[in-house]
Amino acid sequence: MSFDINLLEENINSLDLMKKRPKELFYIGNKELLKRKKVSIVGTRRPSQYTKEFTFTLAKELAKREVIVVSGAAMGVDAIAHKAAGAQNTIAVMANGLDIKYPAVNKKLIEEIYQNGLALSFFKEGFRATKWSFVARNELVVALGDILIVTEADLNSGSLRSVEYALGMNKEIYVLPHRLNESLGTNNLLKNNQAKAIYDIEEFANRFGEIKSKDDEFLEYLKQNPSLEDALKKFGDRIYEAELEGIITIEYGEIKV
Repeated sequence: MSFDINLLEENINSLDLMKKRPKELFYIGNKELLKRKKVSIVGTRRPSQYTKEFTFTLAKELAKREVIVVSGAAMGVDAIAHKAAGAQNTIAVMANGLDIKYPAVNKKLIEEIYQNGLALSFFKEGFRATKWSFVARNELVVALGDILIVTEADLNSGSLRSVEYALGMNKEIYVLPHRLNESLGTNNLLKNNQAKAIYDIEEFANRFGEIKSKDDEFLEYLKQNPSLEDALKKFGDRIYEAELEGIITIEYGEIKV
């Protein structure tokens, strides 16, 4: 499956917070997502079962409130956050050229984001990820979000580099509370008053607004002009009901509101 890679021409004000604003930014997908409220979620590639469960719940609750989840498409916390939010509610920042779907284990997820969400990268086609490109990717993930959430991280975790960026950008940092001797990196942030704990996910998510109804979610999806095939997979006969009601038209296999 191939996707068109485009140069992003729109100005994103939050990128001024970066140490060095990128000269070029490439994208695949729906750039309109950049206009919505955004929360960056990062963490370990090997999350505990506790972290998996509550990262998923957190991202899902944020997406219900029309918040876009920003992460790095890596294994572990990143992938969980993207999946829970749904491709149409997520921005993936890649450490390589967008023609390369890396890591391979997340290929299907990345393709779903290309098709229904948004993927961004500093790097031109053919560029393969390196240690420094992951660091650059992390800074962009942090810059895009209104706040940063770290759901699990050890003391030497790369996620703590993201925390450094967030502190430099004066962004609020939130973490999941963990037991003693677990997620030492995030517990240390709490100890040093550099982060706040999320004790109630619904209460935390409510700060971003009310839950979006299923009807609103349906209409929002249709506004993205999906293909008829994808829309039928997601909503079934409800698509044809919307056509009969005059909400949409179907032309050459594409839906228009």
